[in-house]
Amino acid sequence: MFEIPSDLNPALAGLAWLRGRWEGTGYRQWPGEEKTPFFQQVDFSDNGSDYLHYLAQSFEVDGEGRPVRPLMMETGFWLPKSDGTLDIVMCSPEGYSEIWYGKLSPARVDVTTDAVVRSPDARVAYTAGRRLYGNVDGRLMYSFDRSTADEPLQAYLWATLARA
Repeated sequence: MFEIPSDLNPALAGLAWLRGRWEGTGYRQWPGEEKTPFFQQVDFSDNGSDYLHYLAQSFEVDGEGRPVRPLMMETGFWLPKSDGTLDIVMCSPEGYSEIWYGKLSPARVDVTTDAVVRSPDARVAYTAGRRLYGNVDGRLMYSFDRSTADEPLQAYLWATLARA
């Protein structure tokens, strides 16, 4: 059973289930690349304001599933709105900045990109995305579908994480 902390900003009540650190494993797959396992660590924190800070890090794993090398990192801010919608602003060192929007439901977040901005040196011509986060039996499950200049929207990353 999850309880909303008494000191949490009321605007964050719908996201309270995300607060804290989550860790686990997932997969990355894209046309022309092998399906690759990874270790994921995600932190959702607040400072008393009406947003959550998000930090996600992924690591390549060895044959026993231990993290051995950084793969990806992204950070941003999750801003719930009083009408049940959510705005997310994120960026990564791979040269992307994204604006996401969508619907916040009990223990579920479903967002799509409103804008993806790429630096001239971005590794991939990433153009749009959709993410789904859900609390399933106390675990955080998520998927990230993306499209690029060369590929239509399709599964890219997915993982199952547990509270650390």
